[in-house]
Amino acid sequence: MSILKLAVPSDGALHDPTLVFLSACGIGIERSNSRRYTAEIPALPGVSALFQRGADITLKVEEGSADMGIVGRDRFFETRRDGGAARIVIEALGYGHCELVLGVPDVWIDVTSLADLADLALEFRGQSQDLRVVTKYPRLVGRFLLANEVSYFSLVQSSGTLEAAPAMGYADMIADLSSSGVTMRENRLKPISGGTIMSSEACLIGNREALASDQGKLDLARVCVEMMEAHLRSRGFYSVTANMRGKTPEALARYVLEHTHISGLRGPTISRVYTGEEDGGEWFAVTVIVEKRSLIAAVDQLRRVGGDSVTVSQPSYVFQSESAAQGRLV
Repeated sequence: MSILKLAVPSDGALHDPTLVFLSACGIGIERSNSRRYTAEIPALPGVSALFQRGADITLKVEEGSADMGIVGRDRFFETRRDGGAARIVIEALGYGHCELVLGVPDVWIDVTSLADLADLALEFRGQSQDLRVVTKYPRLVGRFLLANEVSYFSLVQSSGTLEAAPAMGYADMIADLSSSGVTMRENRLKPISGGTIMSSEACLIGNREALASDQGKLDLARVCVEMMEAHLRSRGFYSVTANMRGKTPEALARYVLEHTHISGLRGPTISRVYTGEEDGGEWFAVTVIVEKRSLIAAVDQLRRVGGDSVTVSQPSYVFQSESAAQGRLV
């Protein structure tokens, strides 16, 4: 039997949110011991979770040690091999939001933009020095600086805390992830205009070559991807149900569509409500699926046309006729 291996972060900011996300998708991980590096996904027999350092997940997928993985986009683009087998399957999983930004000391009053930074690098060069940038992302940072005409710099790689580097004297500025900017401000650093290298969040990646060569793994991967994709899509929709009087379901459907702008994904679903009343009237439950941004408008419109006892729930999944993420698997 084919075993699909899904690499998930064993540490860092994405560890706990990844476990919460997979559980919300209905494919939660059961790990008997926090020191074990493998775990099962009971809802998907044949899928094994591998706990790996976030910095290693892209490489594990590239080399085939894992078939799919959840990793930050920043890590993926920093560590992937050009022409490698790993590809992004779902680009945005909805958590782990941050930005890779340039941070310069507050005392650099005249440095507020990339153009100012380029001029400063020239000044450093005139003094036979390079502008020193400390970062955990030398590949992304180096390409970004060169693309924006900051030509004279040297990259200082560090795996520790970067914000203290300028104060300690082993770098002039930093390039690091930031979600709120608080840590940077507390260390007397500031972002500069145009200095956002990339926006990042958690994404799902897969080794398409490994999956394409094993039909069993590919079938498991499709189920896994569909569960994630349908759950993510469901976050943008609500199910709204109102009790309404009418003669027949067809007549009530026509009335609702003629007097409101609510059609849901395909139109209202109408079912009879058995109240036990014998006053000659019929009650029906009218349900529409609406986008999150239209929720209050939908409730108000159903009220105006006679809707009563309006209830709202959020679906766990919204499946479409085709899965875009499945297509990216192969």
